[in-house]
Parts: sequence; structure tokens; C-alpha cells
Amino acid sequence: MPEPLARILSLDVVPWMVLLLPLAGFVVLALFGDWIRRDREETGAGVLACATVGLAFGLSVFWVLKLWDLPRGEGGLALYAPALSTGSPEGAVLPIDWIGVGGLRIPFALLLDQLTAIMALVVTGVGSLIHVYSLGYMAKDEDRVRYFSYLNLFTFFMLLLVMGASLPFMFVGWEGVGLCSYLLIGFWFRKRSASDAGLKAFVVNRVGDAGLILGMILVFNAFGTVDLRDLADNAGALAREPLGSFGPATIACLLLFLGACGKSAQVPLHVWLPDAMEGPTPVSALIHAATMVTAGVYMVARLGPLFERSDTALMVVAVVGTATALMAATIALVQTDIKRVLAYSTISQLGYMFLACGVGAFGVAIFHLYTHAFFKALLFLGAGSVIHAMGGEQDMRRMGGLAAKIPWTFGTFVVGTAAIAGIPYLSGYFSKDEILAWALYSGRTGLFAVALATAVLTAFYMARLLFLTFFGSFRGDHDAEHHVHESPWVMLAPLIVLAAGSALAGYVNVPEAVAPAFRKPFGHPAAPGWFHSFAYALPFLGIVPAYVLYVRAPELRQRLSAAFRPLARLFAAKWFFDDLYNAFTRRVVVGWSDAVLWRVADARVIDGTLDSGARLVAAFAGWARVAQTGFVRGYVLLILGGAVALVGYLLWS
Repeated sequence: MPEPLARILSLDVVPWMVLLLPLAGFVVLALFGDWIRRDREETGAGVLACATVGLAFGLSVFWVLKLWDLPRGEGGLALYAPALSTGSPEGAVLPIDWIGVGGLRIPFALLLDQLTAIMALVVTGVGSLIHVYSLGYMAKDEDRVRYFSYLNLFTFFMLLLVMGASLPFMFVGWEGVGLCSYLLIGFWFRKRSASDAGLKAFVVNRVGDAGLILGMILVFNAFGTVDLRDLADNAGALAREPLGSFGPATIACLLLFLGACGKSAQVPLHVWLPDAMEGPTPVSALIHAATMVTAGVYMVARLGPLFERSDTALMVVAVVGTATALMAATIALVQTDIKRVLAYSTISQLGYMFLACGVGAFGVAIFHLYTHAFFKALLFLGAGSVIHAMGGEQDMRRMGGLAAKIPWTFGTFVVGTAAIAGIPYLSGYFSKDEILAWALYSGRTGLFAVALATAVLTAFYMARLLFLTFFGSFRGDHDAEHHVHESPWVMLAPLIVLAAGSALAGYVNVPEAVAPAFRKPFGHPAAPGWFHSFAYALPFLGIVPAYVLYVRAPELRQRLSAAFRPLARLFAAKWFFDDLYNAFTRRVVVGWSDAVLWRVADARVIDGTLDSGARLVAAFAGWARVAQTGFVRGYVLLILGGAVALVGYLLWS
């Protein structure tokens, strides 16, 4: 290879190219959007956006292959140590100082290891497929240029989040994807529900971000560094904090986890994600299934060595993740909007990932993140294809019998449904099986039992979605049935690629590949002999009842619905979280502001007590105005009178 080309394709340059290509696409679309709009079809915007992310994916593959060719370190772990020609710390590229204040020095650096590689491949690979899909899905939208510019900007910030070498550098990407989420959820801002959903996502995420900021401050105060590699390398030297203690590691991890709960939609900060379905369906696939919502899982896993020093933090992560997984699965049982079923499914699967983190299986959490990116992006894009075929209809009660009308969408959707349900030998089976095995191995049998129940519910509600949408007879009106049509190939091709990924991604040994990032080798837990046989049958415990209730015996479903109506109301009300928050906002925030801040603090204290001082000043000013006549002769007379009085006093004394 010629030396100039070899220098360009070195590990000092390629990651920066991967990072900056989507940003370059955004800048071009933002600056020259008016010129691009002169083309009636505006195809240039979509092609440019797809090209930048597709090239970033190609360079990511090249970078990852080169990374895996590096020599292995001690203990058989694949360690990455780039050349130190720029004086960089091990594992970082081009460490130009970004922030230097007192003892705090943060380099402008990227952290390149196996964990970063997996995340970069997911972001650029799945992202490029969603960009291509958007060419067809958004073909008739008037604001395509703005849409593709937002997608490119999101991709840049997400790459910055997963490639940043320090907590503050990662935080820039963290806030950037929050901004892009607000812009993309509210993309159709002329619709009130869309603008409200974008605002809700933005506000709820700010609650979590406050915890993340405080956690970063505490990490630096307690450990003297915010460098991710330093934290991982030196965490093992910290004393382990037992369950129930609240040392610096525990408090820091809990604050950081609060940020993860906001971004990854965990209880109690999960309420924004279902409403985010107001955005275009490719946005749901990119941001709220495959990439952005997994940022919290990535952050907790990246800081896994630090979280392992606190038994309390690990227990909180595991309990919150398990509770979220079960709660979201129960809500998904009664949803009728096809995208909202998938939204609650995303929340549930994110809970599974946090359960894995909570039992110390950080590599398994990344494994499920990786497989989930394929089958959940496939399901969202498949739902988009159904919505496209139905002319915008999203209610599954008005669908049915679509399998024969849109066979390619149906075939790929079946693969995605089987993968998330955990059908053996598809990707979801491998990653979910590992999570359940680790939960059992950790000795937390209660969490394991809840995770098993959640797995059955997942298979049930996904089979319900499949049967209501594609099986039986068409339940919409005659005009809608007449216009049902298969999506164009620009939308079907990404579905086929993602279906292949959903089937085969589980055969990549991700936990072992990313083990060096957690400073320990990966080993499979010793599960009992019955476990794997039971895991084979687990998804069918949900699929078979769904088939009976929604295909074979719908009258039985009606009787069961009547028998379990109180539970159905609880699930339909989303466990009353939104009602609780709305009541708190109206009665406490607004009510307290009205009763205390306005009627007491403003009307009585400020207008009453403090205004009395103003009235005193006004009275004094009125009295002083008597002497201020405005006539010079009066002022001279007063001065003369004062002088005579002073002289008289002096002579008299």
C-alpha cells in the first residue's frame, strides 16, 4: 500500500473519519438545503445522507478488522495499544487538550477498544440501513432535507458518545443525541401531539442528565479522574462497598445510573419513550430501538469495573431493570397501536440489559444490545412497511389478513418476531438465554423468576401483534383493503438484510470479544442441566396461548378479557405513571406555585411587606419635593439662610 494511503487508513485517522463523515453530511445539508430543494424530488439530500453513513460503516468495518489483528495481551485478552507518536495515553488517539483547569486535564481523544468497535458497527451499520429505508418511507415528505440532516447529526453525536475517551467527552454526545431526539420526535411539529412528545422526551431526559452531571463531578472529586480507561484500570484497587453501604463509589454509580434511567427509559423515567412514537417510523427504529436508548446500557457497561465495587449499585441496577422489563411487558399486552407495542417491548428489553449489568454480566448486556439492534430495527421498519401499506393506519384492530397482501414484509416480520421471542437458534435466543443463565447463576432467584415470566410475556405479546396484523380476515374498510400494497424495494432491501442479521447475529461471540473492556475474562455460567432444555420451550409458552386466543378461539379471549378486566385496566392505564406525574404537576408544581409563590410570596410578602418600604420611600420623596421648587433664587436663599445660621451658632457659642 502506498505510504500516503497507508497513513490515511491508519488507526490514528480512520476513527476520526468515521466520526466526522456524518457531521460533514449534516453541515452540507444545513448550509445548502435551499439549493437542494430546487430539485423537486430532493433525492440529493437522501443520497448524500446515505453515502456519508454508509462510508462511515465501511470504514468502521476496516477499522474493526485492523483492531482485531493487533497482538493479544497477557491472559489471552485482546488489548489495543496504538502508537504513542502523539504522546497519547494507551487506547486513545490524538490527545489534544480539550479542557485544562487546575488538576483537571481532559484530552480531545477517542477510546478505541473492542467495546467501541461493536457499538460503532451497530450505530453505522443499522443506521445506514435505516437511512436507505428512509429514501422510500419519506419520499413524499416536504421536509426531506431537514429530516436527513437531523439523521446525520444524530449519527455523529451517537458515535461521539460511544467513542469518547472521557466522561465529559461522552457527555457532549449524550446531550447531542438528546437534542436530536427532540428534533426528530417532533419532526412533524405542526401536529400538536408530536411537538408535545418531543418536549416530554426533552424534559424527562433532563431529570436523568442532572444525575449524570452530579455523578461525573463526584467521580472526579473522589477518584481524581474522568478518563474512562483510567477508571476501568484503577477501579479494581478500590475497596468493595458491601450491600447497604453508601461510599463514594456507590453514590457515584447511583447518580450515573439515574442518567442511564433517563436515556434508556427505565422506571420511573420511562414515560417519554412510548410517546416518542409520534416521530417518523424510521426515527423510532434508529433512535428508540437500535441506538440512542441503549446509551445508558453502554455507559453502565463501560463503567462496569467501577459498578462492580458497589454491591448496592449492582443490586439497584438489577432490580430496576427487572421491574422495568416486567412492567413494560404487561403494558404491551393491551396496546392496540402497532408502534406502541414495539415501544414498550423496547423498554422491556432494555430492562433485560440492565438486569445483565446488575448481575455483573456486562458483556452479556452488550450482546443483547447487539442482537436487539437487529431484530428491533427490523420490527420497527416492518411496522413502518405495514403502516405504509395501510395508508398511515397504525391500529391493529383495523388490520388483519395482510400476510398474503404484503408477503415480503410478512416474511421478514416473522423472523424479527421469532428472534425477540427467543425461538432457538435465532439471535434473541442466544443473548436472552445468557441473561437468564447469569441471573440464575448469581443466586438472585427472585429476579430470575421475574425474568422468566417476562420472557413468556414477550413471546405472547409479539405473537399477538403478528396474529392481529397478518392473520385472519381484514378488519378495515373496503377502500383501505383495496389500496393495501407492498412497499418499494428501497424499503424491503433493508428489511431483508436486518432479517438475516436477526437470524445470524447470535453466532458472534460478543461477550468474549468485549471482555477486555471490563478487565476480566468472560466465562459462561454453570447453569443446571434442566435450564437449557427449559429455555428451548420457553417462547412457546407464550406463542401457543396467543395462537389459541387470537386465531383459533377468539371467543375464549373475550371471556378471559372479562375475567381479568381490572388487570387490563391497570395495564391500559400504563400503571398510572402518566396520571401520577400529571397529578403531581397540576396539584404540587402548579398548585404550589399558585398558592405559595404567587398568593403568599408575591402578593403578601413582595407586594405587602416589601412594598411598604417602597411606600415609605415615596412618602419621603413627596416631603423632599417641597424643598425642590426648581427656582434658583429659592436655593440661594436657603444657602444664605444656612450660612447665617451656622455663623450665628459659632458666634453664640
